[in-house]
This record gives sequence, C-alpha cells and structure tokens, in this order.
Amino acid sequence: MTTARPSTAFLATLAPHVRMLRCAVLATLLLGLTHAGCSTDSDSSYTSGGLYSMKYRTVALPIFKNSSQDRAVPLQLANALVKEVESSTPYKVTSEGRADTVLRGTITRVDLQNLSQSLATGLTEEMAFKVTVDFEWIDMRTGKPIVARTGFQSSAVFVASLPNNQPIDLGRFAVTGQMARDIVASLQGEW
Repeated sequence: MTTARPSTAFLATLAPHVRMLRCAVLATLLLGLTHAGCSTDSDSSYTSGGLYSMKYRTVALPIFKNSSQDRAVPLQLANALVKEVESSTPYKVTSEGRADTVLRGTITRVDLQNLSQSLATGLTEEMAFKVTVDFEWIDMRTGKPIVARTGFQSSAVFVASLPNNQPIDLGRFAVTGQMARDIVASLQGEW
C-alpha cells in the first residue's frame, strides 16, 4: 500500500499559513508570560510582612551558648541567623540595647549519624549532621517569651566518602543554614 504525497505546489501554499500560525502561537505565549508575572490588583500581591508580627521592628541575635563539643557551630549559626532574618523577615538586626526583641538560645547537641555504608569497603558514605537547640524569642518591653522551643532539631546530609569526599565543614555549613531557616520560620504567626 502506498500513501499519496502532497504536491509541492500544495505545500508551497500551506507554508505562509504555517508561518502565520507559528507566529500567532508564539505571540500568544509571549503575551501570556508577560501578563502572568504582572498584576495590577494590589490585593493579590504577596508580602512576607503578613507572616510576621508588625508590632516588632528589630531583633538582637547574640551568639547562642554552646553545650556541645563542636566550637564552630555557634558562630556559623549566628551568621546564618543574621542573613535569614534580614532576607526573610521585615525585622532589622541590631544590638540588644536597641532591639524590640532578642533571640537567645543554647546549642544542646551536635551529632554525626552514619546513614549509609559502602558494601565494598565498609566505609561511611553518607552522614547526617544534626544540631539540637533550645531557644527563646523574647519581647524586650515585657521580658516575656514570644516563642520558646526546646529540643529544636535540624539536620543536613553530606557525603563523606570518595569520590565526593565532602568535608565535615560542608555538613556543618548546611545544617546551620537549615537551622537558621527553621528557627526564623518558627517566628511566623506565633503572636
């Protein structure tokens, strides 16, 4: 069985229509993308300010006390908290004497947990770096906690074995960043 092929004259008459159809589809897509990101309705815009209490404007972030053996975690967590508060909340980080609120805490535990082992060598492949903290977010005017958590935990996974052979510092950096995000997220809507 043979199939009939369209003639070249017929294809030539279709070519301008196909080009116009392609242009129309492309214009529609571009117009849709342009309008998808723009909204003139002020009620539909999202702001992070609604997630956090607007009665506070500033927060002090002293370095957490450390009950663990890991001496690098407190400073890395402090840096991560400053970055997270400044980028994700309407609050400004300032000194304790000038702040409306203060976030104080203690690092109670730092653990490394073996997640997987190479069958060939018996060496650890993936490890979890876990940090546990107790913290309070305190209203400096009243002295009362706005948010208080004990046993608050975050973890991050890193690959300790070859060929990746990621250093423990990478796990520490990842877990302090995750802990900062988790702590700042817990400050939402508690008021």
